Amino acid sequence: MRLERFIVFKGIIECKTGLHIGGSVEGIEIGGVDNPVIKHPISKEPYIPGSSLKGKMRSSLEKEMGKIETNGEPCKCGQCIICRVFGPHKNPNHNLGPTRIIVRDANLNAETKEFWRKLAEEKGVSLIEYKTENVVDRVKGTALHPRTMERVAAGAKFDMEIVVQILDKDINENKEQEMINLVKKGFN
Repeated sequence: MRLERFIVFKGIIECKTGLHIGGSVEGIEIGGVDNPVIKHPISKEPYIPGSSLKGKMRSSLEKEMGKIETNGEPCKCGQCIICRVFGPHKNPNHNLGPTRIIVRDANLNAETKEFWRKLAEEKGVSLIEYKTENVVDRVKGTALHPRTMERVAAGAKFDMEIVVQILDKDINENKEQEMINLVKKGFN
């Protein structure tokens, strides 16, 4: 198999509501945040991991196309278009070749960084908001187990890039357009 070309999709993901993609808690603090958002280790800015985007795209497509395994795992048939693009899950015995899709981490775009920098300077407003959630005891009508989670505020924008690798096998088997259509459908 030989790589023939790359098709690159670029776009902007805009948060219409608060966004939480979990990070890790570095230390336990009394009254601290239980669920922080994932942040870049150097810039400390929130981002959307490519693996999260890719997983969401795949699971949504599999659900729509009825390709989820009975145990809830991703498709591993090694024959369908989802397996061609995303790879057959835990199936080393296939002839599809490598995974065709590369989903890069989506970082805050320059416009968002500048907007939130100005808001922080002028009004002390942060890009990160805190939301308290709890479980309600339905019998007593009381809140149980309150926890604070971080979210990226609505309006934040992230630069997105997805690369689809087209192999000679895809061209020979007339699968190129079907792969592109699948990726576009995954955006939605």
